[in-house]
Amino acid sequence: VQLQASGGGLVQAGGSLRLSCEASGRTFSGYAMGWFRQAPGKERDFVAGINWSGERVYYVDSVEGRFTISRDNAKNTVYLQMNSLKPEDTAVYYCAADWAPGSHEVSRTRYEYDYWGQGTQVTVSS
Repeated sequence: VQLQASGGGLVQAGGSLRLSCEASGRTFSGYAMGWFRQAPGKERDFVAGINWSGERVYYVDSVEGRFTISRDNAKNTVYLQMNSLKPEDTAVYYCAADWAPGSHEVSRTRYEYDYWGQGTQVTVSS
C-alpha cells in the first residue's frame, strides 16, 4: 500500500490544522493506522492511532484532548485533526499502516508499521 500525507503548514499557536493520509489499494480497511511525528534531532514518536474499524483510538498524553484521529474506509483516508496547537507540536508528521484486520489493538511502536507516507511539515509559531 502507498500512503500520501497532506495538510501540513505554518500556523500560529492556538490554531488548527487537519492532516490527511490517503492510501492506495483495496485493503485499506484491514490496516490499523498511526500518525507519528519527528522533530529535528529527535526520535520518530507515536502521536495517535486508530484500529481497522475506527472503533478504537489511542493518543499520546501530550495531544490527548487536542488531536482527533479518524478514518473513512470508503475513501481510503485517515485524518488527524489538530486543535490548540503548540510550538512543541512542530515536527514532520508521518502516517503509517500496520496490517491488523479484525484487531482492536493499535501499535505505538514504529517498528510494527509496514508502510509509511512521505511526511508533512507542521510548524507552529509562538
